[in-house]
Formats: sequence, structure tokens, C-alpha cells
Amino acid sequence: MTRRAGTVAVALLTITGCATRASVRQLHTDLARVSSDVAELKHSQELSVSELTRATAEIRALQARSEAVDNTLRQQATAAAERAPQQGPDDAAPRPAGSPVREEPDDAGRLYNAALANFRAREHGQAVLDFMDFIARYPAHPQAPTAQLWVGEAYYEQRDYRQAIIELERVVTMAPTSFVAADALLKIGLAHTMLRENSRAQQAWRRLVREYPGSESAGKARALLREHAARRS
Repeated sequence: MTRRAGTVAVALLTITGCATRASVRQLHTDLARVSSDVAELKHSQELSVSELTRATAEIRALQARSEAVDNTLRQQATAAAERAPQQGPDDAAPRPAGSPVREEPDDAGRLYNAALANFRAREHGQAVLDFMDFIARYPAHPQAPTAQLWVGEAYYEQRDYRQAIIELERVVTMAPTSFVAADALLKIGLAHTMLRENSRAQQAWRRLVREYPGSESAGKARALLREHAARRS
């Protein structure tokens, strides 16, 4: 109710002869209570809108940082693929027992490149299948850890962050001394951030800084850690 409505109500009570001091006081008390409730409701609505706006801004900022890191990781993986030595006949992993088909030396490269092409075409499901086929056929190939990294990237691109973390952790297991392990830890932290698991994200980044201090990914992890610390302060 408004003050004008309260005044009209008092006037009506007076005209009809029903107004008493007690009834007028009670009416003003009720009006004050209703006005307080309305003000509180309005305040809570304003807070809800403010919280929603802040959360939306944080999500957009996280997505922007994630996309920037994605681009860097893709460039690093592509550069690594170009630097990798060509596989010779003696380097290929053995075929399963009883298989009558011998892989030609360049079959591994063709399979890897086909999987990478599917990823770049955003055919993430097919890319996962192709990279996993590559890893199964050539588990000792120098590009096997990078292929596993792409598997994790594909799940991340599909916003399946839980599975992305699982696949990226396999990269660290496969090649604990390789730069791709550092890249995987950086992305693991980002996946935890997207799941709003900030403490786990920071654990991954601290491990990255501790175990791979000279890597490019460690520099990004330090920046992310500083950003999270500043946000808490």
C-alpha cells in the first residue's frame, strides 16, 4: 500500500463512523509492515540480479581465458607434430599377434594427421576414435602422448569436463617428463575451473609450476594462480 491509500482508508473509516484511535493505529502499523515487506522484497530482487550479473561476467571471463589457452595448446601440439622425426620400419610398435598385415612406415603419420584434421573440423567424436586408434596401434610412438592430449582436448571442447580431466591425467602418466604433461596439467586446472572446483584447479597449477617450472605452461599457470589469489583478496 502507499501513503495515499492509507489516508483514504482512514478517511473512509471516519466517514462511516467506524474509526477509533486504536483502529487507526493498527491500520498505520499494518501499512508500515507491508511497506517494509515490499522494500525487503525489492532489495532481495536487486541482489539476485546483481549476483546473476557477476556470475555471468565470471563465466565469460573463464571462457575467454580457456579459449586463449586452447589456441596456445593447439599451436604447441601442431609444432611438436611438425618437429617429430619420421618413423622408420624398426620404430613401429608391433602389430597384435596373428595379424597378417604389416603396417607401412608412414601409416602412423597418416592416421595421426587424419585424426588431427577431424579435430580441426570440429568432428570431435570421430577425432577421439581416431586418436585412440592411433595410440592403440602405436603406443610407443613419440606422438602417442600428444594424441592422448588431443583426446582430452576433444572432450573439453564438448564440455565434458569430467572425462576431459580423466583423459588429460593419462597424458601425465604416459609422458611425465614431456612438455605435453605440462600442457595437460594446465588444461586440467581449466577444466576444474569450469566445474567451479577452484581448489583442485589451483592444485593442478601448483603441481605444474613445481614439476615443470621452465615450461611455457608453467608461466600461464603462475598468472592464473595470481589472478585467483587477487580475486580472493
